[in-house]
Amino acid sequence: MHIRQLIKLAGTALAVLASGVAAAQAYPAKPITIVIGSSPGSTTDGLARVVGAQITKETGQPVVVDSRPGAFGGIAAQQVARAAPDGYTLFMTTNTTQAANPHLVKSLPYHPIKDFAPIGQLVQGYMLMVVNPNVNAKTVPEFIALARKEPGKLTFGSGSSSARVATEQFEHMTGTRLTYVPYKANPPAVIDLVAGQTDVMIVDLTTSLPQVKAGKLRVLGVSSPQRSALLPNVPTIAEQGVPGYDFGYWNALYAPAATPAPIVNRLNALMRKAMADESVRHYVAENGMEVRVSSPEELARFQVAELDRWGKIIKTAGIQPE
Repeated sequence: MHIRQLIKLAGTALAVLASGVAAAQAYPAKPITIVIGSSPGSTTDGLARVVGAQITKETGQPVVVDSRPGAFGGIAAQQVARAAPDGYTLFMTTNTTQAANPHLVKSLPYHPIKDFAPIGQLVQGYMLMVVNPNVNAKTVPEFIALARKEPGKLTFGSGSSSARVATEQFEHMTGTRLTYVPYKANPPAVIDLVAGQTDVMIVDLTTSLPQVKAGKLRVLGVSSPQRSALLPNVPTIAEQGVPGYDFGYWNALYAPAATPAPIVNRLNALMRKAMADESVRHYVAENGMEVRVSSPEELARFQVAELDRWGKIIKTAGIQPE
């Protein structure tokens, strides 16, 4: 009887495996939706579109980018967490939802690890510290002096945890105090910064660099440990009297938890091929990012480490969960 049960269990396992392999071979058989937690014009939006175009080119199936801004990506995360685990609803996101939000939101409506199947990391990026031209500061030291002179008067906007924590870490390291203004996403926050509704942001290059080039924002520094190849004459924040300041973000691709491994592996292969395409690499470079492709297993390990790292940063900066 025991042997029969083992044979039956083995047969069931083989049947499930065969079913998963068959599903992967037929995948994708219909359009794929990539859900993002930011608005059109954001870094993630642009990346989802160029990667999606390559997946369409490879598979012949349309890829739709579904923008669901709000709650620092929490609305989008919750939508994907509840989606069918069949590979047709994916989540392109950042450290905001997967590493920072658990330390910033008291009642998170999703679990960053249990609710998702990692597919792979895509890129690593850095940010610019930019101010409205009416702010009387042309360098980071000048901005620090101005902020210290009138604590709380200068305002900063953010539509992502990366932008928020980057700025609050800056406050912590410089002994300054700014007033926080939350937004659903970074693009509308940048629009208000240009309009003079806020004073400063530390934000991704995708949304800030075009405004810098147009003369609508002034760049004070870059958040990376080295200068950006796109702005070689702009010193890092660390160079300008904030030693050790090093702040960036990453993008990765996820599916709902319980998505069959063969489909996850198929998606990883499609993702890798897309990230190797010249047009995608051009987009990545033009937006101040670096290609950082990984396996599902590597992303899983990386996310656990990032969850711990962001928790320590947020605690050190004195940011309280809301």
